[in-house]
Amino acid sequence: MSPIKIPVDLILNKLAEDVEKSQDRILKSKDVLLGPLDTSIATTPYEVLYEEDRVKLKHYIPTQKTQLKTPLLMVYALINRETMLDLQPGRSVVQNLLDEGVDLYMIDWGYPARKDRYLTIDDHVNGYMSNVIDFILHRHKLPRINLMGICMGGSFSIMYSALHPEKVQNLITTVTPSNFDTDKGLLHIWMKGIDVDRMVDTYGNMPGDLLNMGFLLLNPARLMLDKYVGFLENMDDKVFVENFIRMEKWIFDSPDVPGETFRQFIKDCYQKNLLIQSKMELGGRRVDLKNVTMPLLNIYGRYDHLVPPEACEHLTSRVGSKDTEDICLNTGHIGIYVSSKCQRELTPKIVGWLKERDETGATQVSRKDVSNISSVRKDAAKTRKTQAAASSKTRKQDPRESKS
Repeated sequence: MSPIKIPVDLILNKLAEDVEKSQDRILKSKDVLLGPLDTSIATTPYEVLYEEDRVKLKHYIPTQKTQLKTPLLMVYALINRETMLDLQPGRSVVQNLLDEGVDLYMIDWGYPARKDRYLTIDDHVNGYMSNVIDFILHRHKLPRINLMGICMGGSFSIMYSALHPEKVQNLITTVTPSNFDTDKGLLHIWMKGIDVDRMVDTYGNMPGDLLNMGFLLLNPARLMLDKYVGFLENMDDKVFVENFIRMEKWIFDSPDVPGETFRQFIKDCYQKNLLIQSKMELGGRRVDLKNVTMPLLNIYGRYDHLVPPEACEHLTSRVGSKDTEDICLNTGHIGIYVSSKCQRELTPKIVGWLKERDETGATQVSRKDVSNISSVRKDAAKTRKTQAAASSKTRKQDPRESKS
């Protein structure tokens, strides 16, 4: 069989067309890139009701009559920012939940300073998270809250629910690692061999930029090459450019992670896999997953390269709850929150699931009652100072702290 011959004229015509299209795209992109662009993120209105150290509690302004009697607290990871959940109008989990009548709160972990390097997971779960939840319960005169954790924040939410089950009405985990004994994701392979002691002893807090570069290297062809080629091919499209810049702003807004928290999370979770075995300890108490007796909704992505399904799907079989559900969406780690298809699936499922289990009545405290709530803030701050003073006696002083 003779080889198929492609006419030279056809090749030259195709090249000429491509050059012409490229010229047109470059000319149009000048107007887009030099013109006004709306690249703002996290624009949904909110008020800050509680502050403790670097941590803030956001309460989003309701847009609909509240459909659930129990408010929902969302807990994001310490890595990157919670603004991913409110990226832009039309791609906002926050706005979708508000439109469904959810009374929504969010923890903003802020930006750790050098003085925060000794904060542990216990400080975050039994300290900040516990104080925030107590504040919300006091504000609404409720015994329990709905809790939703994202990624590392989901791991924290599991720990809190196991230690304080009496305060959690329903638990939702999304792309949350609980079983770290898997080789399906490159991140899990890396973390098993990492010398976390040397890293933390060297850096103090783990630099967000360093962690960010590590995540990019998990898939460099797609995350460091393909997406920028895609940008060049679409830079004459204003909507595409705006969405691209919004995502870049979120990706490279990377707070540092408190050193001791990072050390403990890598050692106890990634390297020893203590959480799923109910062997992890916080504040001298064992995190027993059998104490997670409240309803549990576990959502994860089939193509998640950071937290693969194997890291998520064992949770429901290890907890003590008899009301559990797993949902595996055909998406990746971030797509679960920003893809249009998942936007249509995620929020209705979460709200419908919560409505079926919304049993506790709620009475929200008015803004005029802030004077009563302030006492909770003072007690929380006093507790944090006492914990810090006690723990500092056993910690080695970092000479760089005097400069911070």
